[in-house]
Amino acid sequence: MRRFGRTLVTAALAVTVVGGTAGWASGESQSAVTGPPPGTAAWRADTAYGPLPDPATATPHEVARFFAGLDDAARTALVRTHPLVVGNLDGAPVHLRYEANRLAVVATGEARYASLAAPDRRILAFDPRGRGQVAEVFGDLEHAAHVSVIVPGSDNDATSHDARRAPHTGPAGMARALRTATETPLADGSVAGGSVAGGSVAGGSVVAGPVAVIAWTGYTTPVGVGLDAADGRLAAAGAPRLARFTAGLDAVGAPDPVLFCHSYGSVVCGLAARHTDAADIVALGSPGMRADTADDLRTGARVWAGRGPSDWIADVPNVSFAGIGHGADPISAAFGARRVPAADVRGHAGYFTPGTQSLAAFAAIAKGEVR
Repeated sequence: MRRFGRTLVTAALAVTVVGGTAGWASGESQSAVTGPPPGTAAWRADTAYGPLPDPATATPHEVARFFAGLDDAARTALVRTHPLVVGNLDGAPVHLRYEANRLAVVATGEARYASLAAPDRRILAFDPRGRGQVAEVFGDLEHAAHVSVIVPGSDNDATSHDARRAPHTGPAGMARALRTATETPLADGSVAGGSVAGGSVAGGSVVAGPVAVIAWTGYTTPVGVGLDAADGRLAAAGAPRLARFTAGLDAVGAPDPVLFCHSYGSVVCGLAARHTDAADIVALGSPGMRADTADDLRTGARVWAGRGPSDWIADVPNVSFAGIGHGADPISAAFGARRVPAADVRGHAGYFTPGTQSLAAFAAIAKGEVR
């Protein structure tokens, strides 16, 4: 009975800390966007090229085989007729998805999304429903030797994905910082982890190289630090989307990815872990992964964890009670994850700051240099 009482008190403390001084009012309850992309009904009704793969049931590998059997004219026609479907169809050729999403963004006519349609953006997924979801590629995904995926936490969506904020934070900022760290030019014109052959050096980074990084804001994230951030409902809705996204990478021949999971994004990664083919899963600033140990994630990936000394997430009790809280602390010895050095990280969002031990470690993991 005393143990139950201590658990109840700890859970109440978790509610207080996660909710902040304003309690649950400090966060807005979100409705998770799930299911196939907009335009699916029209796609299913289109018989011009035979039965089209059902976005709700076809596997990414089935999608890949379907597109492999089409000629260029048919692929182009499908992109122009069904941009929202093709752009979000895991397993479809990468270059087709880029073009489809450019058309889909323009078609919304919404100023908040306009920058995503710029010629230099590589948008691998775009869903305007709700607050909007997006996945953006930094690098050459079709020829990359290594692929990393940034899975962000609260307060991220298609509008804020690349919003102006502190440098090296937010999904796009983290992705850019990681890619730059993996491709720092050396004096002889080569880059760490690869060669600049086929690319050029501009602005201190390599335009084409061996590592591609994807900023994946592909699920409905919590807003603020309310109940959505304290429970696993949105993570449970996002995990199948992440698993399917990684399956789509596999279907187009991309290497097994490294998942960099920040804050609430690590809850998503924890729930998706057993369903992905990730090579590594890195939890940073994590409130927990809904597992007691790394082994409980039931993944073949190596599991890593790191937390900076001033990260406020350390004040969130690692409990799980009545659906509140995300369980064991991933940086604890008992959890069993490999440790990422983070002694010089400042705050909750400083893990990708250039010059930090954490970013150097992330780059080494992303390039497959750590054994």
